[in-house]
Amino acid sequence: MCELLGMSASVPTDICFSFAGLMRRGGDTGPHEDGWGIAFYEGKGYRAFHDPGASADSEIARFVQSYSIKSNNVLCHIRKANRGKVSLENTHPFARELWGQTWSFAHNGQLKGVKKLALNHYSPVGTTDSEHAFCWLLGELREHFPKPPGNQRALWTFIQDKAQQLSGLGIFNMLMSDGRSLYTHCSTKLSWLTRQAPFGNAQLIDADMTVDFADQTQANDVVTVIATQPLTSNEQWQAMDKDQFSVFQQGERVWPRQHKNIRQVEK
Repeated sequence: MCELLGMSASVPTDICFSFAGLMRRGGDTGPHEDGWGIAFYEGKGYRAFHDPGASADSEIARFVQSYSIKSNNVLCHIRKANRGKVSLENTHPFARELWGQTWSFAHNGQLKGVKKLALNHYSPVGTTDSEHAFCWLLGELREHFPKPPGNQRALWTFIQDKAQQLSGLGIFNMLMSDGRSLYTHCSTKLSWLTRQAPFGNAQLIDADMTVDFADQTQANDVVTVIATQPLTSNEQWQAMDKDQFSVFQQGERVWPRQHKNIRQVEK
């Protein structure tokens, strides 16, 4: 299985610390050695890095870890191939344009029979079930909303319905963004953590690295990190429930606003 990492922040923020932990799982502390990718939204701009090799051994990954790219929304994925060969075109996150915006998508899991879903606007470049699911989902959005919907909740509800439909085909742990929102769906395993004042120290599980966020943040900053498995050993991560769909904006979870069954992850 693959692993996911996402970030939603109230101010442009770098993800170097969390990424340093995740990249070790790509062939060092974990088996996810079949490629990796990361996507950053910077204002209206979008940039991404992909590599079909193991992130633990990747010079590009080391560059990303050391280069402070400030972003409000980030998606990252490390791959353990099960559908589609190990190749650059099969590395996540995938990206397509809709309504003049770049949408990006990363997925963990297997979707049996997903390629039977007809595609009407977008075609995969690679051979993964994940990219097919993304093309189908974005095509459904374009069909239902020819123009950007004025009602955000109508958009969120539609994406949630389609995510649950895909989840019915297997395991659908997802991160997706349009630059404004970070959308998540949990079939089996996703956890999240919100950092805000008072900020403190964090210790990575997979690397000998500690950071004091009080030295790097302002009092009003809010940063939420979403990951397949917790990345730090001394913070309280919350596990998402099965089939839970959430939307994050500016570091805050805006949909659903409250959930009664939040579980703390065992450290």
